Amino acid sequence: MVLTPREKLAQRLALGVPALLLGGAYVSEYGFGLHPCEMCWWQRYPHFAAIALALLSTVAAPRRVWIALAAVALLVTGAIGAFHAGVEYGWWEGLTTCSTPSLGGGDPLEAIMNAPLVRCDEVQWGLAGISLAGWNFLISSVAGIAILLLLRRKDS
Repeated sequence: MVLTPREKLAQRLALGVPALLLGGAYVSEYGFGLHPCEMCWWQRYPHFAAIALALLSTVAAPRRVWIALAAVALLVTGAIGAFHAGVEYGWWEGLTTCSTPSLGGGDPLEAIMNAPLVRCDEVQWGLAGISLAGWNFLISSVAGIAILLLLRRKDS
């Protein structure tokens, strides 16, 4: 089955948006020392799933289904980002277990003892008053909705 131009665009968005957002997360972590908290990690997992589903859509039928599932994964990470942003801004309480040391390689005990404690309820970095979790919510949600709308429409 050949994809229509709209479906190809949806497929590219389903692959490109999570790849770019994960790339940005890793650059901020390893390049600028912004270690992820527990909820930051939760937001990354659906991005990995979206990339895998989008890649699957390039080789396996039914391609539209894989692309749609990638869009759903983007909506899931957007929802987690919205929850995380709400915790950061104090709109609601986060989970009580949401502080995690950022572990590196080597001796696990030494890594735990020397790792920075990253709290989920503190904004580490923001742009235009919006935290990284907030940006993840906005970008992922818009992309997920756009992909589903592109798949819904028929080419003339």
